[in-house]
Amino acid sequence: MVQPYYMNRELSWLLFNERVLEEAEDSNVPLLEQLSFSAIYQSNLDEFVQVRVGTMLDRMASDPDKKDGRSGMKPKKQLKEMLHRISALVPRKDRAYLHTMEQLRAFGIERVTFSEATPDEKAFLEQYFKREVKPLLSPIVIDKGQPFPFLRNKEIYIAVHLAGRNSVKLGIIPAGGSALGRVIRLGRTGRFILREDLIMHFVSQAFKGHKVIDAAILRVTRSGVITYNETAPDEFTDFRNVMEELIHKRSKLGVVRLQMNSALDPEVMHFLLKKLGIRQRQLFFEEIPLDLSFVYKLQEFNDSPDLRFPPEKPQNRRDISPKKAMMTQIAERDFLLSYPYESISPFLRLLDEAALDPDVASIKITLYRVASNSRVVEALCQAAENGKDVLVLVELRARFDEENNIAWAKRLQDAGCTVIYGPHNMKVHSKLLLISRRTENGIQNFTQVGTGNYNEKTARIYTDLCLLTANEQIAEDARHVFDALSTDSLVEHSEQLMVAPLCMRNRILQMLEEEIRHAQNGEEAYFAAKINSISDKGLMDKLAEASQAGVKIELVVRGICCLKPGVENYTDNIRIVSIVGRYLEHSRIYIAGTKERRRVYISSADFMTRNTMHRVEVAAPLLDPKIREKAVELVQLCLSDNTKVRVGQPDGSFIHCIPAEGKNAVNAQETQYARAVKAAGK
Repeated sequence: MVQPYYMNRELSWLLFNERVLEEAEDSNVPLLEQLSFSAIYQSNLDEFVQVRVGTMLDRMASDPDKKDGRSGMKPKKQLKEMLHRISALVPRKDRAYLHTMEQLRAFGIERVTFSEATPDEKAFLEQYFKREVKPLLSPIVIDKGQPFPFLRNKEIYIAVHLAGRNSVKLGIIPAGGSALGRVIRLGRTGRFILREDLIMHFVSQAFKGHKVIDAAILRVTRSGVITYNETAPDEFTDFRNVMEELIHKRSKLGVVRLQMNSALDPEVMHFLLKKLGIRQRQLFFEEIPLDLSFVYKLQEFNDSPDLRFPPEKPQNRRDISPKKAMMTQIAERDFLLSYPYESISPFLRLLDEAALDPDVASIKITLYRVASNSRVVEALCQAAENGKDVLVLVELRARFDEENNIAWAKRLQDAGCTVIYGPHNMKVHSKLLLISRRTENGIQNFTQVGTGNYNEKTARIYTDLCLLTANEQIAEDARHVFDALSTDSLVEHSEQLMVAPLCMRNRILQMLEEEIRHAQNGEEAYFAAKINSISDKGLMDKLAEASQAGVKIELVVRGICCLKPGVENYTDNIRIVSIVGRYLEHSRIYIAGTKERRRVYISSADFMTRNTMHRVEVAAPLLDPKIREKAVELVQLCLSDNTKVRVGQPDGSFIHCIPAEGKNAVNAQETQYARAVKAAGK
């Protein structure tokens, strides 16, 4: 049943990406950081188009009458609304980029066309094209006798309308690839031209003997939807080989979007759309470069601190000794690390020490996404090479990281690790580590549970939490998780950890039910969560029920938010905020109860059906009172932000909040860094 407090998932995600675009428009954000937000907006949208638009096109073909459970819309209606919203944001995205680039001219950073170049720059560009670009071009001519070429996903091409006899004649020039840099810097200045713009200027030289009528830059986006076989591979098939084949197939999937910087002759445009197999509504004309990934290169052109966020280095905590073994310190007390404000070093030290400690017998870990030069993987390999029993679950289905994970799986296996892939029909998204060490008194266990990936790079740009504990009950639950993963089964019961898909959602519902009973008894009742997304209808219905019973509910939701707050008679007692700032908010925290009976968990799971019912996820309780309060303070700080916060509205939209007159500005991320600096004793 569609409820008035439901929001369509796809449209909610587009509202989230609009909040990212707001950062590109914010005059308080340094100029080069504004460009970065423009690029992030585009990168986010690329993935959305690949996955969600691709999925919706598939649904239109396979089950056109199936309605979305949250909005009641059929696939065709959803796709129409999605493409309309995307199209409506194109001019705004273009304006944000152009406005930032105009302001950067004062700092010497300027994108130019060939006609805007100085005589000396033109002479350089002519020689550069002749020597460095033209020899590597592979132009082709398409007419009735030639097949249409395969256009690679998200690559830049030049489409050239050539004079032909009574038929469309089209030329295509690949302008992407890695052989040449895309940004061509003009001398030692910050002036530059993009490679595709240079090729456009000299396009006639690529088609000598043909009359060029017109040309345009284009970029296609292909579907990224690959379907995993729901039946287990047979005993002779390595799932890694299955995934390699699926990844290869994905690169050949159909086009779902065409971007162009200008239109060509109507007959040529009709020909293009027909050959690509898309409709007019999937065509987008954009004024700015079709791929903004080049903007990060511009950071090398000017080192003025005014153009960037102030440097913030992850802090080393004063209460963690650099001279004392991490396992010794964890045995004495629990630790909760907060990235990127605090350094990931204690966790990496723990792994390195475990790899070398002769008394460590086994290490078990789940890997979803790791860094390109992963110290985590290297520590695991070293541990295996030192004779330890190392079990690594590598999730081969981590979207768009499949190839990296396949390579890491091979590296780990070659080093002597036992590599597993988990349940054949369910992703393992948990962030879980278990280290077992022999002592005179028996086996001592150390467990780590995180909200984010074991990735040193993202630990500097994502806000995440990392719990380090020697609690034996938590370790016992972690052992059950790894035993289940090794035997293609699921955890059916756990004491301390909440483990999806069988032992998490029902426990969260029970916590909400308990708060409802307290409210009905006239007592103060409270529930809060900091998550990336919420779309699970069962959880949303229970939250609405709790709201109606008088439970105070506060949610910090970064991305998809299918729950509308403040809907009269339904979600009156629910407040939802979203923070988009310098760092990507990624930590998940669940809080149930008032201070006297408060329970707090950190987790890798969002309140989405895919997390609660279709993935292996883990949530860990914060048992230490000080650590528990630290997590609560973090959520309360986010709720008090009045600088980067957006406040959810009853219609599903979010309004960017600014400090009221006479009220101090609160930036939750800046405050957390200041607290980390103070905790480091600086």
